[in-house]
Amino acid sequence: MRITHAKPPLRSLQVFEAAARCGGFTAAGEELGITQSGVSRQVSDLEATLGVNLFVRNGARLTVTPSGERLARQLATAFANIRSAVTDARRSDRFVTLSMLPSVAARWFAPRLGDYLAKNPDIDLRITASRHLVDFASEAVHAAIRYSPAPPPDLEATKLGGETVTPVCSAQYAEELNLKTPKDLDRATLLCGDIPEDWAAWFKAAGRRSTPPAGPRLGDDAAILQAAVDGQGVALGRSILVVDDIATGRLVAPFAVSIPASFAYWFVHPKGMAPTTAIEATKVWLVDQFKGQ
Repeated sequence: MRITHAKPPLRSLQVFEAAARCGGFTAAGEELGITQSGVSRQVSDLEATLGVNLFVRNGARLTVTPSGERLARQLATAFANIRSAVTDARRSDRFVTLSMLPSVAARWFAPRLGDYLAKNPDIDLRITASRHLVDFASEAVHAAIRYSPAPPPDLEATKLGGETVTPVCSAQYAEELNLKTPKDLDRATLLCGDIPEDWAAWFKAAGRRSTPPAGPRLGDDAAILQAAVDGQGVALGRSILVVDDIATGRLVAPFAVSIPASFAYWFVHPKGMAPTTAIEATKVWLVDQFKGQ
């Protein structure tokens, strides 16, 4: 055969690989949705371009030549890699790993998971809950809900919303201690956390000049609020985290006094990288959810 220097068309390579794998032109045509003669023509054109016999034709019987076997084997690997790359590209556009604080995951996001899935049925969502600031450069995380006083300067940030802080407890606890005014907290167990808005700040806003009685310190907001739900004391509840508990009656806010939180919630992802469809849809959903808070 005369060797040419023309580049073989990708379609001809695909047709040949199918013919070699299927063991015939008819079966390859059925797989590819073309006629048997179409397969034969593509293979003949490829042989002419390469200057190599890829099949030995003995009437209706076809046998792949050694050169054809080597080419078919390499093409099978190449096409498998292409299919895998395409699948990964499609999956990555529908896949998002979202980082947030454990308290936000447990007290706010989890009750809204069904709504997220209903509105984003094609997104494969993964939640990672951690108190440390995620490192986008080294961790397999695409976006995060950050709780901070200002937008992180090294990330693309969209403000989701702020919140207020007010004392909360179970209805039974409030009734047993007859919590009517801020002074009644002198006989309550005050559950303490690690947010900037502490009991001293709330006492000042409520007009109390006395020092708040010391209470147990629990570092995690989810644990503090669960203790309050269980009637163990009064916690300073961040409005975003207690909205569902108050709506269902698991917690009550005995006093009208609240103080603004110095931190806000931000949706963040790395700069210089166009967000995928999944990331953008997640941001839109979060913005909409925070509007209703």
